Amino acid sequence: MVKDPAALRSLLRLYLVTDQALCRGRTLAEIVDAAVQGGVTCVQLREKQLATRDFLAQALMLKTLLAPRGIPLVINDRIDVALACGAEGVHLGQGDMPADEARRLLPPGVFIGWSVETAQDVERSAAMPVDYLGVSPVFATPTKTDTKTPWGLEGLRRVRAASGLPLVAIGGIHPGNAADVLRAGADGLAVVSALCAADDPRAAALDFHQHMAHA
Repeated sequence: MVKDPAALRSLLRLYLVTDQALCRGRTLAEIVDAAVQGGVTCVQLREKQLATRDFLAQALMLKTLLAPRGIPLVINDRIDVALACGAEGVHLGQGDMPADEARRLLPPGVFIGWSVETAQDVERSAAMPVDYLGVSPVFATPTKTDTKTPWGLEGLRRVRAASGLPLVAIGGIHPGNAADVLRAGADGLAVVSALCAADDPRAAALDFHQHMAHA
């Protein structure tokens, strides 16, 4: 596991989660390259509709793009793909492989994130070999329709009080609420549509950073 939570918090600060369906005909490489130029600090490949071969091809492409810039690649769910491409992290949801099994299979240096949707999930996380929590969703969002009631800012504050792990907020995050979400206890902001669907992902990422500076 990542031994330095402070370093991990820095890596998770502006966290792009991919969704090719939102890219408006542009390639994933174009979107990610532009977003990283704008200051994205971490990229998660989350493409649930892709076959394994295509998923791995995208993962290898992103690894080649991100590695020279020191940006970690996180793979959603697929431990096999994470191992095959040498990803720095894995993110697990409630229906994915148990974190204990993932930890057993992954190299020690690969960090693991886990989505928490209820207070019970947060309690369970204390005994799990995970390195950060994805607080999901903070606000209602059309890109995550299979989750429970949104946490809201007050719920995020409760998670912050209950856990010492780095927290990444996801769900309905945009520049206008970024500072509020950070002030409520998030260490990082995970963004899907606000970057993938942006007219200019580089400018959108820069806009996030400008607002985050006020937290």
